[in-house]
Amino acid sequence: MMVPDYALIGEIMLYSFGFLEGKILARKMVTTFTLSSEQLSSQDHYDYGMRAVRSVINAAGLLKAETPDLNEHQLLLRALRDVNVPKFLKDDIPLFENIILDLFPGVDKPVVDYGDLEAAIHEACVFYNVQEVLLFNQKIMQLYDTIQVRHGLMIVGPTGGGKTSNYKVLQKAMTALQHEEAFEKVKVHCMNPKSITMDQLYGFVDPQTTEWQDGVLAKLVAESAKDESPDKNWIMFDGPVDALWIENMNTVLDDNKKLCLNSGQIITLTPRMTMMFEVEDLAVASPATVSRCGMVYMEPVSLGLEPYFVSWLNTLPEAVAENPGIKMKLRTLGDKMLEDGIYFIRHDIFEPVVTVDNNIIQSLFRIMDCYLADYVETEVKKIPKEKVEDLLSMIG
Repeated sequence: MMVPDYALIGEIMLYSFGFLEGKILARKMVTTFTLSSEQLSSQDHYDYGMRAVRSVINAAGLLKAETPDLNEHQLLLRALRDVNVPKFLKDDIPLFENIILDLFPGVDKPVVDYGDLEAAIHEACVFYNVQEVLLFNQKIMQLYDTIQVRHGLMIVGPTGGGKTSNYKVLQKAMTALQHEEAFEKVKVHCMNPKSITMDQLYGFVDPQTTEWQDGVLAKLVAESAKDESPDKNWIMFDGPVDALWIENMNTVLDDNKKLCLNSGQIITLTPRMTMMFEVEDLAVASPATVSRCGMVYMEPVSLGLEPYFVSWLNTLPEAVAENPGIKMKLRTLGDKMLEDGIYFIRHDIFEPVVTVDNNIIQSLFRIMDCYLADYVETEVKKIPKEKVEDLLSMIG
C-alpha cells in the first residue's frame, strides 16, 4: 500500500479540463486539504481524501467550461469554496477562509450570479412560510452547487436546522424555472430506510414461491431510471444512516452509479438522478460512505429563534391576525421572553432528555395553538370581534 500523489493526479486532471496552470493549482489545492485536515476540528462528516480532491477538480472543470476566460486561480478558489464550505461548522469556516487567503493572496472571491434562481427561492420561501435568513439562503445555494458536482449527497445537522425546508424550497424553485434552459422539474421520492427491514428495502426471494420480490428502494430507483423525461429525480432517505443498509449502497454512490441487487439485477442511475440523505449525524457511518457523498451541514444555532417566531405569527387564525393589537402584543412578549426563557432552561434546569432550542420553541407554539384553536373561523362558525378583544385583555 502507498499514499497516492494527489498533486500529480490533480495536475493531470486539471490539464485534461483545459487548465494551463495545472501544476501550481494542484499544489495549492492539495496544500489546502492538508492544512484543513490539520487545523480544522474533527467531525464525522469531514473528508479530505481523493474523492474530495476529485470533486473540487470536477467543480473547477465545470466552471472552466462555463467561463473559459476567467482567471484560473479564481476558478479553483470558487471550486474549493463550493465543495468544502457547505460541510463546515460555523466555527471552522473562518479558519478555512484564512487558509484560502494565505494560499490565494490577492485573488478576489468570484461573484456568483444564479440568475432567476434567487427570485424563485424567494417565492418558494413565501409559499412554505419560511423566513429568508441569510445563512439559510446560502445553504440552499450550497445544496444547489453540491447537486451539480455530486450524484450522492447528505444534508446533515441536528433537528430544527432547516434540512427539510432547504431541499423543499430548492425543489419548488427549480420546478418553477423549468421553462428555462438550465432548470428542469424536480421530483422527490422520500422514504425512511429505518422504518422497514433490509429485505423490504432492497428486495428478497420469497421462500414460499421462490420468486424475487422487489424492495421499496429497488422499485423507486428502477422507476426513476426508466423515466425518459428531462425531469430530475431526487431519491431522499429521511432517516438515520445505519452501517447495515448504507454499506450496500457503496456501488450506487461510486462513480459507476450502479445499484446491484441480490437477484443479479443491476440498475444504472441516469445523470438526472440524485441520491440524497437527510440525517442528524454520521456517527456510525464508515469513512468509505462519508467520502462518497457531498455534505451540506446545517446548524440550528445559525438560524436563531427569530425565523420560527415570525413564521408562527404568520399562521395565527385570521380573526386574531386581523387585530393589530394582539399581533403586536405577541411580538413584544416573544422578543422579551423567548431568549431569556431559553437561557433559563439551559443554565438553571436539568433536562432528563436533551433538547434543541428550536424544538422547545416549536413545542411552545403548539401549546399556544391549542389556546387559539377556538378562534379559527369555519363556514359555520364566525368569531365576533368582542371575543377577540377579550383575548387581547387575557394576553395583557
